[in-house]
Amino acid sequence: MNQIIVLGISAGITLVIQLIGFLVAYAFQTEVFYDILGGLNYLALAIFSAVVGDSSVDPWSSDSRKIACVSIFAASRSWLLIFLAWRAYDRGGDSRFDEVKSKFFEFSAFWIGQAFWVVLISMPMIFVNSSSVDKPNFSVVDWISIILFGLAVLLAIVADIQKAAWVKRGRKGTFCRDGVWAYSRHPNYFGEILQWWACWVFAFSSGEGFSDVQWWFSILSPLFTMNILLNTKATGIPQANGASLKRYYNKCPEEYAEYRASTSILIPMVGYKNVPMFLKRTLFLDLERWEYRPKGGIVETVTGEDIIGV
Repeated sequence: MNQIIVLGISAGITLVIQLIGFLVAYAFQTEVFYDILGGLNYLALAIFSAVVGDSSVDPWSSDSRKIACVSIFAASRSWLLIFLAWRAYDRGGDSRFDEVKSKFFEFSAFWIGQAFWVVLISMPMIFVNSSSVDKPNFSVVDWISIILFGLAVLLAIVADIQKAAWVKRGRKGTFCRDGVWAYSRHPNYFGEILQWWACWVFAFSSGEGFSDVQWWFSILSPLFTMNILLNTKATGIPQANGASLKRYYNKCPEEYAEYRASTSILIPMVGYKNVPMFLKRTLFLDLERWEYRPKGGIVETVTGEDIIGV
């Protein structure tokens, strides 16, 4: 089946799943299975694209490229499903929906948004699964990208587990510095971003080269992920920084300022304190708009200097 047709049907399947989920959730006034349905939707697309990408001439089970990509994709989305379901249960619900689940159109926007999220993130995987290109041998770029894909998924999982364990222990030390959190302030987000860039690069060999429009179109997967985690106020880095840092500066201002100045915002690394500021503000994405600026107060920035809030 043509790759574009597979993508179109995948989008249709996703829309049906999310709309049915919304109608049931609205009828019962609950958001309890919102994240669960998102995770299951990912797995449904992986299975569907694998089935339609299978043929007697080119069996899916003998295509190491498809098996590698889908296996890591499934591991990533299965973990997301488990983790979000556990977190919603542990918190007794999801506060994002408290004010909107009784409002038909506002509540439906979350489900439609999730449909877009699922399809866009899945695009490189669908591209690989529905490809008829026969390239059984991995290139150097293939090996690097698929290894990075797996490592990025592992990093995100480890970061989530370490943070959850720290919370369960009573949030010792006010902010988390356990494991990978000692080398990155948001290692889970870095893992999420890296895995979709790696998946997109890996998908290149399943196309017709740099002229393949659909491969270029699937770059929306990592770009959408970055936009959600870096630019959306309700989630990701914007939500975790800015005014949300007030609790740290109130309880342990010097200790947190030192951690912030010496720990990368995304990429796990050592020696961050010695990185020039222009690199922090550009390559490392440690943007000034994510600093905490109390009104009329003074707070230390990632430069280690004091600034006066306005």
